[in-house]
Amino acid sequence: MAGHSKWSQIKRTKAVVDGKRGALFTRLGREITVAARNGADPNGNFQLRTAITKARSAGLPAGNIERAIAKGSGQGEAGSSLELIRYEGYGPEGIAVLVEALSDNRNRTAAEVRLAFSKHGGNLGETGCVSYLFQHRSEVRLEGHCKEEPLLETLIELDAEGYVLESDGNTMVHGEFEALEKLQQGLLDRGWTVIDWEHCWHPLVLVEIQDPVLAESCQRLEEALESLDDICSVSTNLAPIDTTTQLK
Repeated sequence: MAGHSKWSQIKRTKAVVDGKRGALFTRLGREITVAARNGADPNGNFQLRTAITKARSAGLPAGNIERAIAKGSGQGEAGSSLELIRYEGYGPEGIAVLVEALSDNRNRTAAEVRLAFSKHGGNLGETGCVSYLFQHRSEVRLEGHCKEEPLLETLIELDAEGYVLESDGNTMVHGEFEALEKLQQGLLDRGWTVIDWEHCWHPLVLVEIQDPVLAESCQRLEEALESLDDICSVSTNLAPIDTTTQLK
């Protein structure tokens, strides 16, 4: 019986992992499809090149990438109805939550997002209710903790806004939203090892929640939203409970 119980637990765990992997692959495929609307050649389409790089890093099979590009570039109709939708709301203790989705059915996605908020102590708000608490910006991650003096010289040349030494041992450079391609390519051209790059919603002020139960409720809301098939990103202004991040 003990062996059977252990095998059942392994199967359940594998099912959860496979489900999350499948949802991630679906989202990555949609991002590629939308990006490919502006051209199927990644060399001339920075948005598509970014989406493909992210997909490859996550292990999305080459066949899936090719099909997603074909759909978005006019060789199929599946990508024609996808649109980017932003949702804003509040979590437990009034933390700000900003959600971006790629959906072909606004009503379905809105209902799923609203349910996730209500089930985890939050509520969906009106457009603009929390977005002013975030900065939409470009972020490029570099390998390792970079030396300050040469990095600052590069950032001045590229008109970047600053950098952060992250707790995972890497360095994150950030700049204006429109500057992502210039920032990424400029760092590469100057010999820096670029790990990844993206647009993100960065909280201007972090909210600290001392009660671990309430903090966990906020994290569960974020996880519930991220688990939805249509969701691309979830951003909050919840401060990490324990962080060694060094800001510059």
